[in-house]
Amino acid sequence: MNRKLVSKKELKSTYGIPYCFAHIARLEGAGQFPKRVQLGACRVAWVAEEVEAWIEERIANRAHTIPS
Repeated sequence: MNRKLVSKKELKSTYGIPYCFAHIARLEGAGQFPKRVQLGACRVAWVAEEVEAWIEERIANRAHTIPS
């Protein structure tokens, strides 16, 4: 099994997620963003497949939102 991990920087640079790290932490706590993987005392990452699924879910849900 070949899984890719995504760093904090890659969330913005590769995936275009425009949130600050504090907001990502709040979303994680609320169960609205994939959980991080603790790699070391000061290093975290996310499973790329889970981040991509989260993005796809957001894209799919836009058809169900009513513009204001």
